[in-house]
Amino acid sequence: MAEFPRIAHIGIAVTSLDEALSFYRDVLGLQPHPAEAADGATIVSLPFGDAEVELLEPKEPGSPIARFIERRGPGIHHVCYRVPDLDAALVLAREAGYRLVDQTPRTGAGGCRIAFLHPKSTAGVLIELTE
Repeated sequence: MAEFPRIAHIGIAVTSLDEALSFYRDVLGLQPHPAEAADGATIVSLPFGDAEVELLEPKEPGSPIARFIERRGPGIHHVCYRVPDLDAALVLAREAGYRLVDQTPRTGAGGCRIAFLHPKSTAGVLIELTE
């Protein structure tokens, strides 16, 4: 049976990891994974069953997360879907007319191959694909 796409994580832009983490630790009782850095942000992942929540704090003023917070404030930044074949998904998205932020996969947090689709072509939601 073929593997179906599923939610990998939801990325949430925050201004302070310490402040944001208190809810997840103190109220939900979750233990965060160790912090890592990618795309000018510090990222802390929290387990939610088969999916995770990624808290994204900007560390560089011009980083994508910093620009997002400047324009929209803290909140949901993106939804990441795990697909069985990232290269094939990008080909299908391109052929269907979706606007790709990443024309080819790149390395993201945790060393995973990732690619983003532009929210102007995906009903206003920045979508990340990963394997």
